Amino acid sequence: MTEIHFLVEEAPEGGLIARAMGADVFTEADDMQALHTQVRDAVHCHFDADTAPSIIRLHITRKEVLAA
Repeated sequence: MTEIHFLVEEAPEGGLIARAMGADVFTEADDMQALHTQVRDAVHCHFDADTAPSIIRLHITRKEVLAA
């Protein structure tokens, strides 16, 4: 695996949640800077050094509700 993709969403209670797509990796943090650190740490903990992806992509989503 050369890349891993995370879907990043705002948590209902505040902060951010990141879930890997296609792998069982999950983490959360209070802000984007902390999330970068947490995602890297989660990837390094989940994969062995020889199988770890070299690129981490974050797909950031934000839910918005518009009144008609």
